[in-house]
Parts: sequence; C-alpha cells; structure tokens
Amino acid sequence: MRLNKLVMSVAALAVVGSGLFAGTSNMDVEKVFEKECQGCHGPNHEGGVGSDLRPNVIGKKNAYMLAETILNGRPGTAMPQFKEKFSKADADKMVDYLQHFKGKKIEVLTLENVKKGWKKLNDRMEFLKKYPHPVDVKHNTDICFVTERDAARVVFVDGTSGKVLSRHPAGFAVHVTVTNKRQPRYAYSISRSGLVTMFDLNTPGQQKIAECQVGSESRGLAVSPDGKYLMAGNYVPGGAVLMDAMTLEPLKVYPTSSVINMDGDIGSSRVAGVYDTPYGPYIAFALKDAGHVYIVDYSKPNFPIVGDIPNIGKILHDGFENEGKEIGRYLMQASQGSDVMGVVDFKTKSLVAKVYTGPGTKPHPGQGSSWYNDKYGQLFATNSMNVGLAVIWDSDWNVVKEVRTAGGGLFIGTSEHTPFIWSDCVLGGPANWNKMYLINKQTLETDRIITVGTKKGTVIDPVTHKILYSWSVPTVKDKNGKAVIPRILHAEPANHGHWTMISEWNAGRIGIYESKTGKFVKYINGLTTPTFTYSIEHRQSIPGA
Repeated sequence: MRLNKLVMSVAALAVVGSGLFAGTSNMDVEKVFEKECQGCHGPNHEGGVGSDLRPNVIGKKNAYMLAETILNGRPGTAMPQFKEKFSKADADKMVDYLQHFKGKKIEVLTLENVKKGWKKLNDRMEFLKKYPHPVDVKHNTDICFVTERDAARVVFVDGTSGKVLSRHPAGFAVHVTVTNKRQPRYAYSISRSGLVTMFDLNTPGQQKIAECQVGSESRGLAVSPDGKYLMAGNYVPGGAVLMDAMTLEPLKVYPTSSVINMDGDIGSSRVAGVYDTPYGPYIAFALKDAGHVYIVDYSKPNFPIVGDIPNIGKILHDGFENEGKEIGRYLMQASQGSDVMGVVDFKTKSLVAKVYTGPGTKPHPGQGSSWYNDKYGQLFATNSMNVGLAVIWDSDWNVVKEVRTAGGGLFIGTSEHTPFIWSDCVLGGPANWNKMYLINKQTLETDRIITVGTKKGTVIDPVTHKILYSWSVPTVKDKNGKAVIPRILHAEPANHGHWTMISEWNAGRIGIYESKTGKFVKYINGLTTPTFTYSIEHRQSIPGA
C-alpha cells in the first residue's frame, strides 16, 4: 500500500513538473510585452511610467508575487489587472521571461529606413482643387477627432452635433491626433505602432492623403505653426522624425540611441512629448530616458538642434506651454521619475525652474492647462497619476494650491468658455474612475463632481452634497453579464466652447456636457475604447497642442 502511494506521488510530481497539471501557456510573451507592457515599462524593461523590470531589479523577487501583480494589478498606480487576458500560466511565463531577460539590440533611427515606410495614398492637389470647402461640415474647425484605442482607428465627429462622420484604420492604439493650424483642413494621427497618417478634412469622409511608418513604437506629434513641417517622436527606434507637412515625406531624423542621461551614463532614450511653439521657429522634443529637451530650429538649413536643455528630471513624459503673456515661451515638461514639472524657456533656451509636485505623484498634464486667475495671474496645473491630486502653480513657478481628487488621473484642462478646470480620476480604481472633478478657476476649490454610474449620472456640489443635475445612464455589461462602471477620462471642449466631451473608455461612448455648468447633454454611442479627443476649434488657440 505504501509502495502504491509512493508511486502515485512520484507520478503526480512528474505531471506537475511537466507543467500539465499546473497548466501550460502558449503565449508569445515577447510580443505580448511589446503590445501591452512596453509603453509603460520600456523596450528594454528599463521602466518609465511603470517600474524598472530588468533582471538586476526583479531577478531575485518572489515569482509568485510578481505573477499576482500581473493578474491583479497594483491599486493607486497605472498598473492594470490582466486577469481577464492572462491565465495563471500566462502570468508565470511572463515573470520567467522578465526575470531572465537578456536585453535587446538597440536599433538606430535612419532616414533611409523611414523613407521606405512613406506612402502616398491620394493626390493632395487634386483634392485641393476639387474640394475648396468642407463637404461634411460647415467649417472644418467644427470637427473633433476621437482615437479608438483597441479598434486601431481614428474617428471624425461633427463637434456641433455629435454625428460620427467617418472611421479610418490608423495603426495599433492610435495615440495622438493634431491639426495643421495654418491649414486646418489637414489633420494627422500617430499610433503606438509607429504609423503617421495624414487626412484631408474637406473631402467626403475625410480621406487619407499619405502615411509614413516612422518606427515600431511611437507617441508624440506636432506641426510647425507655419504649417510646413510635422515632427513625430519615437520610442523604438529612439529619436524624432521631421516630415513635410503637405506630403509626409521624411526630411531628417534625430537619433537618440546614444545620449547622456541624468546619472552621466551613455545609453539610448525614447522620445516622449513633441511640441511646436508660436514663440519662435522651434519644435521641441523630450528625451524620456535622458532627461533632456532638444530644440530644433526649422527655419534654418538642415533643421539644426539649437538648444539642448539637460537635467530636467528622470522619465520625461507629457508637457504643455504657457498661455497669456508671451504665449508659448515656456514649456512645462513633466518628469515622472523626479516628480517635477521642468520649465524650459524657449527665449533663453534654458531650464529656468523645477516645480515639485510631491512624492510619488508622477505628473501627467494635459494641453490647455493654463488660465488667468484674478488673484495669482496666469496659472498652470497638472494631474497626478499615482495620487488623487491636481497641483497648481503660478508664473513665479511656486505651487499655490493642491486640490484633492478621488484618485490618480491622466488628463486635466480648461478653456476660456468654462469656469472650471476639468480633472479626471481614471487611474483611481473602479470606486473612483467614474468621476470628473470640476475645479473653479478662480477659487481653486472643487466646485462640482460628475459621477457616471451604471444606471444614473449625477453632478453634485461637494460641500452640500446636493445633486445639481442627474440623468439616466444606459447600462453596459461585460462578457459575463456584469454591469460595467464607466471609466471616464479626457475632457475636451467642443461645439465652439458650448460643450465638453468626456470619453467613457470601457463603455464605448462619449458623454457631452455643458461647459458652463457640467450638465449632461447627450451621448455619442457605438465607439470602441474612445480615449483621446481633439477639437480643432479649441486647439487652434492653444500653443503646442
């Protein structure tokens, strides 16, 4: 009897050891990492928004705990749950891959390779003659763009009615859209998969003009104020690409495969934010891993780098420019590894200040985060990814207010048409990610809170807790039949300032609200993970947007 038990135990151990009992994974972990994880953790696992995952950091950590983090996420951070996408065996395989990662060969950005990815799709001059005026809208500044992240599409919407005009494939996880402010009939998008696409908004259905594969992973995009040039920022291969804004022909590349970082080490760097400015003939781009901002003068032959501003901070990400006096002179550059907003002066081409946002805040500002306050003058703000906090500072670069919100956020912004700064809590977990804080631009206190529930939406006064407005919310259910708590983010002014559009990421729609009151107006339905919205009319007056 004992012998039989022993034989059975050995057999069981053999099954477990073979992976058949515990479950096996067929996941291509390297490809999954590139798609799902690389954006936050870096192509060489060096970290960024997410933690450093290189073997010298996590190699000796408990593999079981690491797998649990992958499956269940990390509350209070940008790390989501993957238990809906990964099995336990998938998570274990990912941990093994991370703990034994050997590194990747650093690719170098070349003009020759980028030119291979440039493709004309339609005749721009033919469209220019055939469609001198917009066909689908009264003015092309009425149009708003919506990025459908998981559908890999750009959607064009009439911002005065909410009508969907057209949908276009534009690369995996379309990240950013911009317009040509000099000629707003032309619009551009960039995907995380490195595809830049150019559209003509005057044509029926907003037809594509050209596309260019600038890299294998990309983020930022900006058009020069004279309308002649477009710059894209790459994560892989690191660097920036300058293109002709009328054709997308690549003109010059700025490799960042070998730069000096904050610690004095030489290595590669991703390029994060890319910014145009009305202050001078400049486009700036941030070296995410090196802590520099480079300034390119596009008015000079061969488009030289005329400014190199180092030591801004670790892990540079998004940024925005000042409004008001000397509009566009100052770039507020977020450093998520040092919890500061570095202030770059385009006039002196130097770093003039660092605004400390607080420990572990990971600032994530939105464009249009600048307004005039009667007491303090011109003010500026950022959201915090890991903390429910909106940090506000003045033109002397001093923090004047910290406004508590319900959870970490990604976007904050305002416009001249609203009395509020709109701040989301999209990283605050299911209990809070359905809230939008409306902060009064003069009192700098939370004036009202929008909450979108599974059946009912409300706008409340946070002091009296009185419901100011309410509306019925169509319930959305997941694949298991459970009601989805809408995850809301990114407030964008539309309809020439009368509306503010809020994306409901997991509910597949955009909510429209009155900009002056926060009162609900209606929904734009039938969208797939709507994320970033861009109102042409609103962005025309915002520097660097």
